[in-house]
Amino acid sequence: MKLRIFVTLKPGVLDPQGRAIHKALDGLGFTGINDVRAGKLIEIDVADETTDTQIDEMCRKLLANTVIENYRVEGASPEKVVTGLSSGNATAEKIA
Repeated sequence: MKLRIFVTLKPGVLDPQGRAIHKALDGLGFTGINDVRAGKLIEIDVADETTDTQIDEMCRKLLANTVIENYRVEGASPEKVVTGLSSGNATAEKIA
């Protein structure tokens, strides 16, 4: 099963990489950019029997620093999304 894990900084956490991108876009003449936030996309192929709990544990222990980052897991089918909350717990949501 292929997973996409999106890791982003929590609101309020300074983002120097996003600021550098914003400044570079401005320097290249792009206008109308209000804010830039940089994050990570991690793609993982796991065994089909891997549980949501195991995936959440992978994110909390290694892939995201839950003190300053949030994460969202998308599976091969877009019907289920697991979102890492600030506490590191995950909830499953249906997406349309």
